[in-house]
Amino acid sequence: MNAEASSLPEYKALGVRVHAIKKQEAIAEMEKQIAAGGRGHYVAVTGMHGLSEAKKDSRFREILNRAFLVVPDGMPLVWLARYHQIPMRRRVCGSELMESFCEVTGPRFRHFFYGGAPGVAEDLAGQLSARFGIVVAGTYTPPFRPLSPEEVAEVEKCVAETAPDILWVGLSTPKQEKWMAEYGPMLEVPLMVGVGAAFDMHSGRLSRAPQWMQSSGLEWLYRLLQEPKRLWKRYLVLIPEAAWAVSLELLGLRKFDKTNRAMKATEAGTGSAD
Repeated sequence: MNAEASSLPEYKALGVRVHAIKKQEAIAEMEKQIAAGGRGHYVAVTGMHGLSEAKKDSRFREILNRAFLVVPDGMPLVWLARYHQIPMRRRVCGSELMESFCEVTGPRFRHFFYGGAPGVAEDLAGQLSARFGIVVAGTYTPPFRPLSPEEVAEVEKCVAETAPDILWVGLSTPKQEKWMAEYGPMLEVPLMVGVGAAFDMHSGRLSRAPQWMQSSGLEWLYRLLQEPKRLWKRYLVLIPEAAWAVSLELLGLRKFDKTNRAMKATEAGTGSAD
C-alpha cells in the first residue's frame, strides 16, 4: 500500500521528477506513508549530483522516478522550482530532514540506521535518541562492497526482528538510492530515506556550513573544502556538466526522453532527433 503523493507540486529536470515541497510537507508525507504500511517505498534526497548521475545512467533515473518522494537538496533545484512558477524558499537537505523528522515525531516511530563507517550508525542513533527521545530499533554497518547473499539474509532478519517504521540509509548518492530500490521490497519497513552525509554530520564527524553559505547555495564549497579528495570530481566536474545540460534543456536545445532510454538531442522547435 502506498500513500498517494501525486497531488504535490512537481517539475522535471533532465528527465527526473522533483517534488517542490517544503521540509514540513515532506515530513507530513513521510508520516502518511508510514501509516499506510507496506514495503519498498523510499525518499530520495536529490541535488544536482543526483541529476548528474541520472543524466548518464537511465537505470538510476528510473530509480529516482520510482521514489515515493524526490525532495530538492540544493539551491539550484529551488531556483528551478521558481523557474517553473512554484514558490520555494529553501532546499530540503538530508541532515535537516532527518533532524526535523526526529524532533517532530519524537518517540512515535521506531528508527533503524543503515550505513556509515564502523561506529557511525551507533553514534548517530545514540545522539538522536538523547536529543529527541526517538526509539532506536537497530543499526547496521555494511561493508564497503556489495552485500553477500549471507549478509543480505542477515539484514533481512535484523529488520524483521526489530520491526522499524523508518529506515535511514547513509551510503551517498547514487549508492543509497540503488540500495533502497533493490532491497526495499525485501525488507519489512514502510519507508526508507537516503540521507547520505547526514550520518556523519549528526554523529559529529562532519559539520554544516555557516547559515549564510547554506542560504546562498554555497554549502557545496564548504563540503568541498572539508573533503577535497573525495568530492572534487562531484563538485568541479559532474555537477557543472549537469548544470550545463539543465541550461540547454531550459533553452529548448536538448530534450530528455521520458522513457528509460538514453538522452536524445533535438533541434529547438522541431521536435526531431539529431
